[in-house]
Amino acid sequence: MLRKKLTIAVILTALLMPAFALGQATSPAVYTAPKETIDKIRDEGMNRSQVMQTLSYLTDVIGPRLTGSPNMKRANEWTRDKMKEWGMQNAGLESWGPFGRGWSLRKFSATIVEPQYTPVIGYPSAWSPSTKGAVTGEVVHISAKTPEDLAKYKGQLAGKIVLVSNERVLKPIDKPLMMRMSDEDLTKLAAAPDPSASGDSGNPPPAMIKNFVDSMNFQAKKMKFLIDEGAAVMLENSNNGSGGTIFVQGASVGVEMGEIKTIDDIFNSAAFQPHNKKWEANMMPQATLATEDYNRLVRMIKLGAKPKMTVEIDSQFHDDDPMQYNTVAEIPGSDPALKDEVVMLGGHLDSWHSGTGATDNGAGCAAVMEAARIIIASGLKPRRTIRVALWSGEEQGIFGSTNYVKKHFGEKKDGTLVKGPDYDKLSAYYNLDNGTGKIRGVYMQGNAGVRPYFEAWLAPFADLGAKTLTMSNTGGTDHLPFDGIGLPGFQFIQDTVEYNTRTHHSNQDNFDRIQPEDMKQSATIIAAFAYQTAMMDGKLPRKAIK
Repeated sequence: MLRKKLTIAVILTALLMPAFALGQATSPAVYTAPKETIDKIRDEGMNRSQVMQTLSYLTDVIGPRLTGSPNMKRANEWTRDKMKEWGMQNAGLESWGPFGRGWSLRKFSATIVEPQYTPVIGYPSAWSPSTKGAVTGEVVHISAKTPEDLAKYKGQLAGKIVLVSNERVLKPIDKPLMMRMSDEDLTKLAAAPDPSASGDSGNPPPAMIKNFVDSMNFQAKKMKFLIDEGAAVMLENSNNGSGGTIFVQGASVGVEMGEIKTIDDIFNSAAFQPHNKKWEANMMPQATLATEDYNRLVRMIKLGAKPKMTVEIDSQFHDDDPMQYNTVAEIPGSDPALKDEVVMLGGHLDSWHSGTGATDNGAGCAAVMEAARIIIASGLKPRRTIRVALWSGEEQGIFGSTNYVKKHFGEKKDGTLVKGPDYDKLSAYYNLDNGTGKIRGVYMQGNAGVRPYFEAWLAPFADLGAKTLTMSNTGGTDHLPFDGIGLPGFQFIQDTVEYNTRTHHSNQDNFDRIQPEDMKQSATIIAAFAYQTAMMDGKLPRKAIK
């Protein structure tokens, strides 16, 4: 979901779609499962759910799942074994890459030691190098708006602990942290034309890209300056949150970006590849502090105090295997004529490291796993194969699913689609990756042909709040590689709950923020969608390839 966060930071686009009336007559050709079958799925999913047990083990026992880390590999293996235990077949790990090195944290501490001892709340950035043991030094604040401003700090930073962000003003919380979509919100989302009619390429305007790149290049210059000056540790202010909530992602790299034209170029630049060993000499120990602690340090320095801190980062790089893995398992199709065709369900298994990756995206993975379990436990025999895929590398650029799609389904080369061996065998891919919130409907990604199917399939769940379809695109996650080559790839509309306010890429992304009834509802609806897609005589309609 890093791509989504980055895209939002670079572009401000909004597409509002035309309203539709739910409950309109559907085409006679639309397959719907018998009521007793949907009732069976609903009964299993809502009354005998195992989704919370699955998610608790994944988050509480295995914990954070940074791509390339030992925990990520444990998660791959555990989810493979769990789905095999449920009766799924062809359960295994499929490699992609090379990705680069893994990283894990063995020890971290950060305290103010002068003018008095004060613990602070902080987390190292992922792939941060270690400090040389516990480092104690004066805390200084760099207040530089341009590269030229850095010169005044020359010769003053050796051995220092350097604050590189500005203060962030915190105001009282005057809006709910928890959000659910209102009827008005859903009506707006359901309204407007096919987004492809706007001619939107999906890339930000050049001026916005330039502003973003200029900002990132200044950050790179700043880090290179600190490294050259011999600073001991770099500390940043959390860019969001309060009350001890910290938003922290990957380490910064002191290398400027090259030519950048698209979001993909950004993800392929050094700035977003701290996992690439060749940039090791261009990084320094770095961590993010809670805003309240960070702001206090800046104010102390402004008042003439000279605070000191002791910081220790003991991290480990993992270079033994540059490849990464997606977990894949199947419910085999029962119809000899259709069993080679596939319906896919997925979410990304990787997470960031300061929380346990519950809402981003253990929730999505647990839900799609549970959807498959519901189908098996209900004794259903889908005609097509239903395949669950749990992706890695999503947070670094949707790498796991992109590589899988290239291998199996195809890719665009110089604007031309080159089909893979299974391109014509996929009926649909359904993704869940927007936190713990219940499903409210489906983003149709400009594919008008699926409307009558999705209307019919949502109808039995209207009482659970799922009733909205929108032609709108949504970005930032693993349905995009499918959609990008003309395959039906969809993300469900979800209530955000606390996703955007508290948990997304933060130290609060933990099991306690999960909503059990929402999880049951989501898994049940996904099971019904997957089963009915697998039972149709034909595949879901595809939109024209642009």
